[in-house]
Amino acid sequence: MKQKTLFTLALACLLGAFIFAALIHNVEPEEAAGPSADPALLLRADSPSLGPASAPVVIVEFLDPACETCAAFYPLVKQIIAGDPSRIRLVLRYAPFHKGSDQVVAALEAARRQDKFWPALEALLANQRDWVQNHAAQPERIWPLLERAGLDLARLRQDMAAPAIGDLITRELMDAQALGVRKTPDFFVNGRPLPRFGEEPLREAVAAALRKAKP
Repeated sequence: MKQKTLFTLALACLLGAFIFAALIHNVEPEEAAGPSADPALLLRADSPSLGPASAPVVIVEFLDPACETCAAFYPLVKQIIAGDPSRIRLVLRYAPFHKGSDQVVAALEAARRQDKFWPALEALLANQRDWVQNHAAQPERIWPLLERAGLDLARLRQDMAAPAIGDLITRELMDAQALGVRKTPDFFVNGRPLPRFGEEPLREAVAAALRKAKP
């Protein structure tokens, strides 16, 4: 009788341990992000970037210069980079989804030919309300802003018409589509998309990547 009781208790303990393990398994957090993106599509050698090429943490941002949220996030992204500038790199990709935004991207690419990409981008984002109305870009209104940023406007207009810039914009849109980018800004940290959009998810993803990286 005693042996039967001990057997029953042991069986109950094993069953309890099994149930507990199953419960623990079920409440484990889901993967922080989706599968890694195709690096051949995500990282292009000719994309504008900030930070060292050897940085162990790479933020890829798909940006539309006419996107209000992109303008709001830009200072935040720069703040994150400033927190560890030797180990974080930002790579910008274009996703000109707003009407007329492709012409603004062309102006930014032309500004790169004058080595003034970042001043041009910051001038446009800081004064976005001057040239975006009803979520549509008004490219004819960007010229005073770019002139104040030190751009040669005659050269800028000429370079904007270069076939290579048009080809680049087409490629950017194709890459965005292939990577599942449907809105801006859209972020990838070390090749992985954020689990959800927002400031905290971005900060958390970068912090986690920094922890995994070698000091």
